[in-house]
Amino acid sequence: MSRGKHSEAEMISALKQVEAGRKVEDVAREVGVSKHTLYSWKARYGGLEVSEAQRLRQLEDENGRLKKLVADLSLDREMLKAVIAKNGLSS
Repeated sequence: MSRGKHSEAEMISALKQVEAGRKVEDVAREVGVSKHTLYSWKARYGGLEVSEAQRLRQLEDENGRLKKLVADLSLDREMLKAVIAKNGLSS
């Protein structure tokens, strides 16, 4: 998933403006995004503080790296099992 040009702090600031009573359309225009993007941000970051959102991003990035590592190791394991089976060695 590609990351946009807006930081977590900017996203949360925009959401706080909406929560304070400003119109979604006005905030979206000011930030330079569609109102649908603001609703997506609200679903993702609603109720979070900046530090919590940054921690969430760090955890998501780490989770992605770990998933890739598990996939690579699983492929390596399957490849080694195939070599062992081909050579007639016991597993």
